[in-house]
Amino acid sequence: MTTEQIAVRLRRELLADLDDLVNRGVYPSRAAAVRAGVGAITELHRRSETDRAIINGYRRRPPKVSDTDATVASLRDAIAEEPW
Repeated sequence: MTTEQIAVRLRRELLADLDDLVNRGVYPSRAAAVRAGVGAITELHRRSETDRAIINGYRRRPPKVSDTDATVASLRDAIAEEPW
């Protein structure tokens, strides 16, 4: 895996919080914590885009009552099959 190094400036308070996470063993290093943060915001953005696409799809083509009834029935069946 090819990587690139970047420089980031952080407020002292944020850096102190980051160092606290590293000192408590939540992350093995500052770099690992920053990578996790970048990964988290990237995933959050991807999910938000997916959510917007789903919403736009339903706005373009709203579900019919029969679709809703079938969905609810399917959910009830799935819940009934759960082992809890």
